Amino acid sequence: MRFAVLFSIVLLSILMTGLSTLHAASASSDTAKEKRWAEQIEDNLLDGEPIWLSAKGQSEKFLGIYTKETAKIAQGGAILLHGMGAHPDWPEVIFPLRTQLPEYGWTTLSIQMPVLDNDAAFADYAPLFAQVAGRIDAAIAFLKSKGINNIVIIGHSLGASMGAYYLSSNKKADVRAFVGIGMSMSKQDKRMDTPNSLANIKIPVLDLYGEQDMFSVLDSVERRANAATEAGNKYYFQLQTAGADHFFRDQEEILVKRVRGWLNRYAAGKELPVK
Repeated sequence: MRFAVLFSIVLLSILMTGLSTLHAASASSDTAKEKRWAEQIEDNLLDGEPIWLSAKGQSEKFLGIYTKETAKIAQGGAILLHGMGAHPDWPEVIFPLRTQLPEYGWTTLSIQMPVLDNDAAFADYAPLFAQVAGRIDAAIAFLKSKGINNIVIIGHSLGASMGAYYLSSNKKADVRAFVGIGMSMSKQDKRMDTPNSLANIKIPVLDLYGEQDMFSVLDSVERRANAATEAGNKYYFQLQTAGADHFFRDQEEILVKRVRGWLNRYAAGKELPVK
């Protein structure tokens, strides 16, 4: 009896370790999950046009949603990066920005970022950061093919961490400004340590978060600001939104207003700073 109990405990430990190792070792996105979401999005998409992009070094194409600006004056293009385990038409944060920024002159391209299964933790995504550059590069190339050269990146949660990592590692990227919404972080991996990335970014940055945001976002507020100071970034601006949570629930109008207002000030116009 005691042997059976001991055997069960050992077996459970092996299984748990194996599951953890599986996540940790996975350096590729769950493409089956991406395809399922893509089918659902294409069947129900009302605003925007689905497109398929190819990333260097990745065999599978990934989905993007291209929504052209509708204002009298075009401002540029905004690449949207969703949060952990989500998709490019995610109803919270991404959808309102994707569909409303075009009204103010910003063409949006919301792209599918690498994903894992629903049981994966934030830290499990570290190996997938290797796939980030290829996808963002493909998005930039697509916008340029449409004649859009004034390009910004807007990321939410894990997407903000991925965007910050990309910009810190690709300092010559053709990106004018960066908006990080609810920038979460993990010290377990340097790639996911968002303050560390901000310490290497020189372009204008809007660090937007909610008063009731997640602990990892609120706990790193000072570190993020200090990192921008370390970078000598004079165009870093940190802004808390009163009453907002991590997903800006019931605050979508304020979210869009603050993002577009900041973009119009720091990412459009001849007098604004360039790299």
